[in-house]
Amino acid sequence: MDLDTPRLRIRELAPDDLDALHALADVDLSGAGVETRAERARWLEWTVLGYGQHRRMHQPPYGDYGIVLKCTGEIVGLVGLVPSLMPFGLVPSLAADADRHRYNLAEVGLYWAVDTAHRRSGYATEAAAALVGFGFTELHLRRIVATTEHTNTASMGVMRRLGMRIDRNPSPAPFFLQVVGILDNPGGEPDWPTGP
Repeated sequence: MDLDTPRLRIRELAPDDLDALHALADVDLSGAGVETRAERARWLEWTVLGYGQHRRMHQPPYGDYGIVLKCTGEIVGLVGLVPSLMPFGLVPSLAADADRHRYNLAEVGLYWAVDTAHRRSGYATEAAAALVGFGFTELHLRRIVATTEHTNTASMGVMRRLGMRIDRNPSPAPFFLQVVGILDNPGGEPDWPTGP
């Protein structure tokens, strides 16, 4: 996947990106916290291999993609589509009252992270909007979700700028499902060919 916006290029990562990714000190690549260079190298290898495997298996292009400034070629963050398996039935707008439960449900999740030095420039919104457009027009997704914590007002701001409706899990658990941004495909159902 390779997408362009007015200021950004969203592209697959490559082994040569290790130094640039390691310099993104404020971007947690694995979700495990502070990472060594060797840990980031293993994550990068896994990510790069994943692109080819998803294509080979005719699967969606799940994973992380570099947010690159067109004017400098610098990687300033990551954006991606990820399988998101969470108890979305706990979120009021994603389940009817009679269907409220703690079973995990699969959704397509949207992810973004921008290094501190490049925040407050609109890069997260611009990159995420490009992926939303791709997800709705090319992948024909019904909806895209994003999750964050109650305290992450910056991410909630990105959700709002993307046009997501924001809902909150009224239950204190699980901690990773506090705030959910939900964006439905505005184009309606795709028009698939009906036969040969």
